[in-house]
Amino acid sequence: MTIVLNEPGVDGLTGAVDALRAWQDDRTPLQLHPGDLGWAWALGKERLARAVRTWSVDGRIVAVGYLDGPDLLRLTTAPEWRRDEALARQLLSDLNDPERAVLPFGQVSLEIPSGALLRETLVGAGWHLGEPWTPLRRDLREPVKDSSLRIEVAGPQTAGTRTAVHRSAFDSPKFTEEIWHVLAAGPVYADARCLIGYDDRDNAVAAVTVWSAGPGRPGLLEPMGVHAEHRGRGHGAAICIAAAAALREMGASSALVAAESSNAAAVATYEAAGYERSPERLDVVRAS
Repeated sequence: MTIVLNEPGVDGLTGAVDALRAWQDDRTPLQLHPGDLGWAWALGKERLARAVRTWSVDGRIVAVGYLDGPDLLRLTTAPEWRRDEALARQLLSDLNDPERAVLPFGQVSLEIPSGALLRETLVGAGWHLGEPWTPLRRDLREPVKDSSLRIEVAGPQTAGTRTAVHRSAFDSPKFTEEIWHVLAAGPVYADARCLIGYDDRDNAVAAVTVWSAGPGRPGLLEPMGVHAEHRGRGHGAAICIAAAAALREMGASSALVAAESSNAAAVATYEAAGYERSPERLDVVRAS
C-alpha cells in the first residue's frame, strides 16, 4: 500500500472539501470541517490551496490537513483510517520532515481528532500535549426556540453590516466587505449562511457564520462575535441559538463549535445557548 502526499492546488480543493464533508459525524465533535476551509476561502483560493495537504491511497483521499497559520496544522482522516498504523507512521514521517513541505522546522502544533492513532504515535516519538480545547455540541433533533434577536441572513446589500460587527467583535480590520464577497463567491459558501442579529433598537449587535456539511451531518459555527458596544447583554448566546435554528433548517444533525478551554466566557456563552460540552481535547506540540 502506497500513501501519497499531495498539495492539491486550486483544482483539488473541491475534492478535499468533499472528503471532509463525508467524514463529518456526531461521534467526532472536534475535527477539521468543510466550513473551516470555506471560511479560509475568504483570503483567496490560491492562498488556501497553498495551505492544504492531502494523503491518498489508490487515488482516494484518506487524510486532509490545513495549515491554519505557519506553525499550526489542523488534520483529520477518514473515520475508518483513524486507527490505521501505516497511515499514522506515514503522517509522523511527513510531519517531522520539513522537506516534505507540511510543517516547518521549530515548534509547531497539530490539531487531530480524539481517538486518532496518530496522537499516540506522535507522543511516542517525542511530541507532547499542548493547548486544551473544549468542543461543544447542540443536538438539533428538536425545534430551536426563538433567539430574541431579529435575524437577517447577510447578502450583498448587508455585507457591510455583517463585516462591521466582525471587525468590532474581534478588534481586527481584516474582514472587509470586499473580503466577504470573496467568501460568498467560494463554492463552500453554497452550504453556509452569515447571520446578523439586531436588538430591539435595530442595532446590529452580533453575527455568526454557519456551515452545513449536508443533511444528517453536524454543522459548524465559524466564527461568532458580538459587537464591542453591545457585550454583556446575552447577545452572544442569542446569536448561537439563531445559528442552531439555521443549521436545523439546513438539515444538520447538530451544531458544533469549539473554544480554547482557557476562554471561560466563550464556553459559558455557548452553554447558555444550549450547547453541551464534549470531552476536552488537547493539541499535540513538537517543541523543536
